[in-house]
Amino acid sequence: MGDSNQDYDYLIKFLALGDSGVGKTSFLYQYTDGTFHSKFISTVGIDFREKRVIHRTPGADGFAGRGQRIHLQLWDTAGQERFRSLTTAFFRDAMGFILIFDLTSERSFLNIRNWLEQLKTHSYCENPDVILCGNKSDLEDQRAVTEERAKEVADKFGLLYFETSACTGQNVSKAIDKLLDMVMVRMEQAVDKRLPNRGGSGNATLVPNGRSVNRSRSQCAC
Repeated sequence: MGDSNQDYDYLIKFLALGDSGVGKTSFLYQYTDGTFHSKFISTVGIDFREKRVIHRTPGADGFAGRGQRIHLQLWDTAGQERFRSLTTAFFRDAMGFILIFDLTSERSFLNIRNWLEQLKTHSYCENPDVILCGNKSDLEDQRAVTEERAKEVADKFGLLYFETSACTGQNVSKAIDKLLDMVMVRMEQAVDKRLPNRGGSGNATLVPNGRSVNRSRSQCAC
């Protein structure tokens, strides 16, 4: 797969989005470290976590194919408006997006539409891979958004929805694993279009060992 010194096959970047205080930082720490930090510290600008995973694509016979070694970079963005111009600069480099709202905050739920508009404007294509997470599901007695309402919004925008808890770890890994599945499928489809006699001329998002391939919005495998 190229450089023999490289110990992963692909570098994939995900971006966590959502209002300040919805639990983006805690969500990412839970995924990478399996720990929960209860003290709220607002992210200033951009921060990131990293994790290595093995991704297996199901084969034609239903069994998993050869594992791909993935180096995940999980970018944590500030939710405050004053950092918006800085954080949106990172949208175009991300392959997938984790849009998080707080199940105990009606306002963060209503702002989902605004974040999706930001994505449509600034991401690598007009239809990027996004999952929607209603976080803080462990605070059931403080819930302001029902699962039914959240699913209706997710269906409206064509998003997969997960109720998560950065505190207990509920569905955190499941949500990111599903986003990785979506991104890997898109990447494989884009690679197929580049191969001879496949009837397409699209550009791949990634090549082995994490090297990115730039492409225009009109060429993305949306």
